[in-house]
Amino acid sequence: MSVFVPFKAYRPTKDAVEQVSSRPYDVLNTEEARAESAGNPNSYYRVIKPEIDFPEGQDPYDPAVYARGKENLQRLINQGLMQQDDVESFYVYRLKMGDHVQTGLVGCCSIDDYFNNVIKKHELTKPRVEDDRKQHVVISEFNYEPVFFSYHGVDEIDTIVEQATQHEPLYDFVSGDGVHHMLWAIDDPDTTSMITRIFEQHVDAIYIADGHHRTAAGSLGGRDLRDAAGANGTGEHRYGYLMSVLFPEREVRIMDYNRVVRDLNGMSPDAFLAQLQRAFDVEAQAGPYRPESHQTIGMYLDGKWYRLVARESTFDPEDPVDALGFTILSKQVLEPLLNIVDLRRDKRIDFVGGIRGLAELERRVDSGEMAVAFAMHPISMEQLMHISDEGLILPPKVTWFEPKLRSGLFAHDLRR
Repeated sequence: MSVFVPFKAYRPTKDAVEQVSSRPYDVLNTEEARAESAGNPNSYYRVIKPEIDFPEGQDPYDPAVYARGKENLQRLINQGLMQQDDVESFYVYRLKMGDHVQTGLVGCCSIDDYFNNVIKKHELTKPRVEDDRKQHVVISEFNYEPVFFSYHGVDEIDTIVEQATQHEPLYDFVSGDGVHHMLWAIDDPDTTSMITRIFEQHVDAIYIADGHHRTAAGSLGGRDLRDAAGANGTGEHRYGYLMSVLFPEREVRIMDYNRVVRDLNGMSPDAFLAQLQRAFDVEAQAGPYRPESHQTIGMYLDGKWYRLVARESTFDPEDPVDALGFTILSKQVLEPLLNIVDLRRDKRIDFVGGIRGLAELERRVDSGEMAVAFAMHPISMEQLMHISDEGLILPPKVTWFEPKLRSGLFAHDLRR
């Protein structure tokens, strides 16, 4: 069963929350973070992407950068812009984006659950990114940002969460990207103990949704700190825990994650279409086409939309990964026709989150930047959980979660 415990969060004061909080570290690059934080010395970007405080060209992996992130968080605390709660609490975090609403619990999971596979993975991580985030943890002894987890919902937890939202929230604001954020505290000791007990008794698996690198980094960094201190994660030190937001799976939305490719590997559009017909039924469309299943793929090429229907011989319907459109596209198009084998490193391919819509695919191709775009059918949470339970790994760049968690609403001090 799973471990989920309350903690004393460091949080922005109510009047500083909009000034301090930011988007997560991994949804924008250094220059974008520098631009968004311009004129705002208290932006949380200066904690999670502290290279923006240095001249352009600064190595983001320099120890001085990690030290600056720690200093910037401490400055927010010293100036009273972030304060630690007096009582160990869980927090209810609600995000609204358009018609979509999702409500989760903020607390701390056990890093041992990560190593024991109670916290289940579906992606591989990049060692350099993993080590980068780990250095932030080890040097600061903080979890700066939460990880986004999911679990099979439990009625008793739903009831507690709903009761908490009947009170006045700690925060209630709309961020610059249009997402409505609300936060409540659950600090009654009997209730927090009940939440921990329910997770111990009824939640036997927790699933990484968004944040494999942060999960790995927080767990590895916490283990290193715990080993160095000879602590077991309880009492004086909290090195054995990882700050997390857990959402019941029915509330989590995964959007399509689409692909754009710079060239056709020396082929003309007509030659490329002819090659596609070996593995797909290719059907011209009158306008933008959004795939209705994993065995169909939308393609925008030379100003026209097409529906690609994978032939039965191109995938194994009994294999939950092989039957995904993402896998079919890689095995039948990207690798053999376009010579794109490593999706993580090949500069000829890029990925477009579904939040941008199909019009963004058209724009990238019509501008001449890209030669072809592929619209993908999104994976479901049910599929993601099944694949994780089976110990399988998804192809890169399959899941795009919206809305994104806001960073800087809470931080976890591992020292106490």
